[in-house]
Amino acid sequence: MMPALERAFSYALLAPAFLTLIFVDGLLYPYLTPKTILFRAAFLLALAAFAVLALSGKQFYFSRLRSPISWIPAALLVWAYVSSLFGVDFYHSFWSIFDRGDGLLTLTALAGFFYLTLVSADDAFVKRLFAVIVWTASLSALFGVLQWLQWASGIDIPLLPGEAERVSSTFGNPTFFSSYMALSLFVTLMLARDLSGRWQKWVYAGALLQFLGILAAATRGTLLAMVAAGFVALLYFAWRPALRSFSEAGGNEKYRTYARAGFAGVLIAAALFVTFRAQLASVPFAPVQRLAAISLSDTTVESRLFIWQNVVGRALQDPKELMVGVGSEHIAVVFNEFYDPTKIVEEWFDRTHNAFLDYLVQYGIPGLVLYLALIGAFMYSARRLLVSADTNERYRGLLFSLIAIVYAVQNFFVFDTALTLWFFLTLFAIMLTVRGVPEPLRLRALPQALPILVGVLVALLIYPVSIQPLRANIALAKGYLYQLVDARRSVGAIESGLKLDTYAEMEYGYQLYEWYSERQVSKLDGEERVLAYRAARDILEGNYAKYPYDARGITYYAHVLDLAPKGEEPDEEYIRGVLARAIELSPKRIQPRYLLANVSIKKGDALPAGSAGKRQYYEEAIGELAEYSTLVPNFAEPYYIIATLYQVRGDPSAAAEWAAKGLAAYGRQDTNTARRASRYYITVEDWKNAARFLTDVSVAEPENYPVLYDLAKAEFLAGNISSAREIVEKLRQKAPGLVETDPNFLRALEKAK
Repeated sequence: MMPALERAFSYALLAPAFLTLIFVDGLLYPYLTPKTILFRAAFLLALAAFAVLALSGKQFYFSRLRSPISWIPAALLVWAYVSSLFGVDFYHSFWSIFDRGDGLLTLTALAGFFYLTLVSADDAFVKRLFAVIVWTASLSALFGVLQWLQWASGIDIPLLPGEAERVSSTFGNPTFFSSYMALSLFVTLMLARDLSGRWQKWVYAGALLQFLGILAAATRGTLLAMVAAGFVALLYFAWRPALRSFSEAGGNEKYRTYARAGFAGVLIAAALFVTFRAQLASVPFAPVQRLAAISLSDTTVESRLFIWQNVVGRALQDPKELMVGVGSEHIAVVFNEFYDPTKIVEEWFDRTHNAFLDYLVQYGIPGLVLYLALIGAFMYSARRLLVSADTNERYRGLLFSLIAIVYAVQNFFVFDTALTLWFFLTLFAIMLTVRGVPEPLRLRALPQALPILVGVLVALLIYPVSIQPLRANIALAKGYLYQLVDARRSVGAIESGLKLDTYAEMEYGYQLYEWYSERQVSKLDGEERVLAYRAARDILEGNYAKYPYDARGITYYAHVLDLAPKGEEPDEEYIRGVLARAIELSPKRIQPRYLLANVSIKKGDALPAGSAGKRQYYEEAIGELAEYSTLVPNFAEPYYIIATLYQVRGDPSAAAEWAAKGLAAYGRQDTNTARRASRYYITVEDWKNAARFLTDVSVAEPENYPVLYDLAKAEFLAGNISSAREIVEKLRQKAPGLVETDPNFLRALEKAK
């Protein structure tokens, strides 16, 4: 039994590397859930096997725990728990949600994997681990490269999902994919050095695939990290005089000459890149294009800088948060307070896109210091190998140092993921395994059944940690599939999932809101719509009570109440209270402000045209939005809403005045604003401005062909005949039959000169 358990323990430690290949598209929902559930389950199985083995007298390398730097992950984990206990909500901090899958539970599994690897790894395990990492990463990279080829060629490859210019492989996100490949590439180079012949060639081919995968993902943070690592490597080879060649056959001078030439080449290339950056930004190659597009005026860069500035400013203003943070998984609470639609691209945010600031916000200064200490300890361990007398150890030391550089640099621009952090911690553990001798736990003689009992109890934790959430996730997927074709069956699946009593309710609320507000409200009627409404209302109502800090969930709840079918309308004072809470949590967000105005608009719509009551209610709505516009004066959308209200009320001069304010405030492309503005200008027959805003909508929604057809008509009426004809020809190819729905327009277009 024990030999089999030892093998199972070893495989469980290797399991996270295999998770890179888990690809479930359409069976589980959301996309990332399978990896998280299996990652947590693998840890519990590994811990259960370890408990049985250790309590049965199996010898492990417990002496390695005497190294002070090995305590850093444990200290970070303990502080994360302490911070979360004093934070916003420990329950959410512990479990997170399906879509994110982080939180204290995952952090516990990450730290657990580190220590299990540290006390058990030997040379044979390290070789096996590196081999598994290399082959799984190479297969994932192959998947990503094929996705890119599919996009570039336009040929559909079986079993591959449709992909854009930036690929995500089996990770579901280009950033997650490239971040992992950037670490696995160096491990692949380590393994290749220990091989020879055909196997070495295959591994180098895997390294090439991983590099191509990084390019295909075109994540700017990772690309900058790789450039930084290459720069450091060239410096190392060029100006380290005491370095002996990594090749036993060669000398130091040859490598220094090559490195200095390469360093000079990099400087020249960098100078040319900066000089011709504007031209390179239009090159049809995503990595070059995206790097060249980096500037302080870039929308994404502006958004990130605004977030970084505000999270740091918020922390400095509150001594408690500066020292303790808000707890794990509560960055959104801070983000919502300073959210500004004119400064931030994303509607909802639960990460700062900077791992260092993520730790600062969640765990305060101690958490950030411990995270920096972790990276510093990794660098220190790599340096010890780098100054070794052994050639192979120096080679590994250099590559481990480059891994630390890549990890630190890319995490300055992105947030960490469970698999990437597991990878980093595992490599850290591997570097600490050079010391220690096997020894058993020093325990008194234990009953033979006790180790098995402990192992079974640990393994049973898989039920609440992984099995129940998996069942809840499958129920959510079932509800998603039947949301339109059988609302009763969809609601039944959701109710079954909720009865499992997992941490799914927040994710359920987000998803049911999307189903109802975007699809069910317009495509269902009668009893089925009522069922769908009640399902969304009830889960969001429960979340409103359980998560009173969640501005997103509360805003969604208010919107669902606003879309109540006839006979299900909520009390007006109640919905005003919900909206007041949403506004308190996120003052500059327009959605709750618009919903608050809509309470008055609905009452006005129910009255006869021209009546004093109708006018009064419209004035109330306009007043609400006008007050909001003073809070966010550079946001064009409320101006156009007010203009539309004045237009409906029969006051064209006031409507034109507010529309002019909106036109002056409109800067960067905003789809919601563009859609509202285009409707206004179509109504007043201002075809030039209508075409301008319809263009922005069509750019944001390239497959929204009805909007593109409206743009063709607006261009025609604005006098841009050639542009209208180009759009019509494009529609004939992309959406056959659509242009024929308006023969009068086609005849006018044909006669136009």
